[in-house]
Amino acid sequence: MRLGTRKTTGKIFASVVLVGAAASVAGLGTYGSFTSSTAANENVGSGKVVLTSANGVQGLSVDAANLVPGDTVQRSIVLTRGSDSERFGSVKLTTTGTSANLLTSDATNGLQLAIDQCSVPWTKVGSTAALDCVGGTVTPVLAQRAVIGTDLDLAAATATLNGASAASNLRATVTLPAAADNAFQGLSTTVNFAFLATQRAAEAR
Repeated sequence: MRLGTRKTTGKIFASVVLVGAAASVAGLGTYGSFTSSTAANENVGSGKVVLTSANGVQGLSVDAANLVPGDTVQRSIVLTRGSDSERFGSVKLTTTGTSANLLTSDATNGLQLAIDQCSVPWTKVGSTAALDCVGGTVTPVLAQRAVIGTDLDLAAATATLNGASAASNLRATVTLPAAADNAFQGLSTTVNFAFLATQRAAEAR
């Protein structure tokens, strides 16, 4: 009977030791972990798209009257990208007429529009109404077309506005074609020019 009792006691003791060891390992996992943390701030702000216009010499505010077939009207306008503006993705022009008549509705014999850019401000030629790019370089911006149009892309002007000078000297030439007939006599309208600049393409910053 005593031998049996000793064996039983030995088994119980061994079991207690194993349980105690398991508890010690569990305690190390709960209270022995290392940690570290840090924090940082990022300032974020949105940009702006700023396009302004001003009349150059003989600007768009100067009226043109008594046109006959073959006459041209030249007017200057200066577009400027704001100093705090992001680069432009595009600059587009939309023209509208206040009166719906042959001057604006006839795409072939009605008023025609072309736009050029000068690397320096346009100047008047003597006492005439013509504008010349004296000492500068002329770049075509919009090929001659019907005067009324929507979202006409002015890519050359966009490139200039995104440059160091951030200014584009434009000359708008409006022509009454020589083919205009008697149906065009006595007509009048006002052509409105609206320039729209859009943001540059999105990029990683």
